[in-house]
Amino acid sequence: MQSKNHVNRRSFLSGTATLGAGLLAAQNILPRPVWGANDKILMGIIGAGGRGQGVMSILIRQGAAFIAVCDPYRPNEQSALERAGEKAKAYPDYRGLLENKDINAVLIATPEHQHCVQLIDSVQAGKDVYCEKPMSHSIEEGVKMIKAVRETDRIVQIGMQRRSSEAVHSAKKIVDEGRLGKVHLVRAQWFWQHHNQPLDNSPLAGELDWKQFCYPGAEIPFEPMKYRYWRYFWVFSGGNVTDQGTHLMDVIQWFMNSGTPKEAECFGKVFETIGSETPDVFSATYDYGDFIATWTLAYTNRYQNGWTIFFHGDKGTLILDDNGYTLFDEPWEPDSQPALEFKGGIPTEPHTQNFLDCVKSRKEPNAPVEVGHTAVCGPHLSNAAWHKQRRAKLNPEATVIVF
Repeated sequence: MQSKNHVNRRSFLSGTATLGAGLLAAQNILPRPVWGANDKILMGIIGAGGRGQGVMSILIRQGAAFIAVCDPYRPNEQSALERAGEKAKAYPDYRGLLENKDINAVLIATPEHQHCVQLIDSVQAGKDVYCEKPMSHSIEEGVKMIKAVRETDRIVQIGMQRRSSEAVHSAKKIVDEGRLGKVHLVRAQWFWQHHNQPLDNSPLAGELDWKQFCYPGAEIPFEPMKYRYWRYFWVFSGGNVTDQGTHLMDVIQWFMNSGTPKEAECFGKVFETIGSETPDVFSATYDYGDFIATWTLAYTNRYQNGWTIFFHGDKGTLILDDNGYTLFDEPWEPDSQPALEFKGGIPTEPHTQNFLDCVKSRKEPNAPVEVGHTAVCGPHLSNAAWHKQRRAKLNPEATVIVF
């Protein structure tokens, strides 16, 4: 049963008058190849940093071939070219890469301030897309991205690998079967000692096209730390609230079949990562109507290291983390033994394989743009609350923030 605040492809497109009519009728249908079982998908990478090259390597092992590389930092460009092989070509501007007619699909792993324009340009150029999360830099961008993708017939997968994880799917069945009873509180947390020191502002080791890195925004004054730690500056990122929160809040909304939150509050500060703009410690609270969710992060502490989500029901508690999940029945006691356990991590490989399969089959992938949008709406909402220092509200269509 869908809640009135549930957002999926059909309800989003039909329920948002500002987007205009007829979006379900594709306006940019382009010829696509007929794939044989052994045909290689030819790809380009836009944004070849650590995460980008990591996903790129997985896709290569799964049979894709990279023939184009674009990154504004020359050491990344050269490293990605070596990884791709001798047939790959470097492009100083991603728009030149998109003009290559041989490319079937692109991997976008740039900072999130570039995701909107690069994803839209990619699908309009006829490319299928695997785009890293968070999908958007704002709720307004997410609305634009859904509209643009659904005006084409392109396959777009957002890099939210929990959507393709056996452990997460297995845990969801427990909630679906009613083993937890009524769930009125869900807690998401992420604890690391991660960059818990002043940001390094020493010179970079290689050449950087700073103007290209800042695009599509205006070129701001350069400091090496703004490139090294772009996630810690608002002009490039929503900070850790969105970077990690898009994963965890998506799982919460997916399991609870809730749609996006109605309201949010957030408190956060920079304690250790001096030079950063985005908090390294924060706590956000979300009102979903039938339940409350909290999203807490401390990059200053390793207790229960990593991420964990607790679903607290009147019949049981489900604990989900990077190692699998554990179910405890109520009433819980200090010596209670798990009623059920599942061991298994959250690998990226099933998610990238799902993308490659969908490029060939033209079926909808596990994390389409609607999922990418609603997953980050809550984190965007709590960031807005943090900036305004007051409670923020989201309309049921998940398109507008009000205070």
